[in-house]
Amino acid sequence: MSVPNQVCENGIQHVKLLPATNDDHGGVIVDMEETMDSSAFITLLRASISTWRQQGKKGVWIKLPIDLVHLVQPAVEEGFRYHHAEPKYLMLVYWIPKTTSTIPANASHRVNIGAIVLNDKRELLVVQEKSGIFKGTGVWKIPTGTVDVGEDIFVTATREVKEETGIDTEFLEILAFRSKNWRLRQPSMHPGKGGSFEPKAHWPAQWMPLEEFAAQPFAQKHELFKYIADISLAKLERDYTGLTPLPITSTFNNSLNYLYLNRRDLNNSLTSINQS
Repeated sequence: MSVPNQVCENGIQHVKLLPATNDDHGGVIVDMEETMDSSAFITLLRASISTWRQQGKKGVWIKLPIDLVHLVQPAVEEGFRYHHAEPKYLMLVYWIPKTTSTIPANASHRVNIGAIVLNDKRELLVVQEKSGIFKGTGVWKIPTGTVDVGEDIFVTATREVKEETGIDTEFLEILAFRSKNWRLRQPSMHPGKGGSFEPKAHWPAQWMPLEEFAAQPFAQKHELFKYIADISLAKLERDYTGLTPLPITSTFNNSLNYLYLNRRDLNNSLTSINQS
């Protein structure tokens, strides 16, 4: 494939650059969509790097879809390195200045949730796993699961409860965070409305009195189970308040996101300030 040129008004020919957009940190993002052979790609890449260097650009991100995988090797030979891979593309990065690269590392944490669902009978919604570390142990545990890409924590909580038990719940608040083995785990614990239980999921599920949950031999040996029981009890007694999601709009792109805060204590504090 020949390398296309463009002619400026003064008659000087210039090699076209790779299609790129500026990021928010002084770099560029190349989203490769056009099919081209390796030689054409290298010519465009070298010309682009030269131009971006003159412009003072820093990080270069090249997103290569699967059907352009043949461009990976020539890019790596030009100094690019792997950053991360997804099912349909590979991301390569390059740092132009002769300084320490500030390109952030790829995300390395998985966020898991554990959902505390309580009814008005002081019972906790629990399941028995048919797969995972609790399979075959007879242990009753709270529903858990992993946050999907782009999914908010409270959405994960209600989704996982529905998938594992068949019960629809209402998210209220995050009651605790836990981190372990470099994986950030965020137990999103929320009381539900309870109601009759109709099994719809693959795992056994039931409403269990808090005392019975805490009395399980496994729960007696593991602090996490103890704290789940303690938090549940404190929540029932209205002595514990967690973090509720407050929807806010980004100033930069008008996107909706959520700020988690202790709304009760914040409101009490603001009321005290206004009254003083």
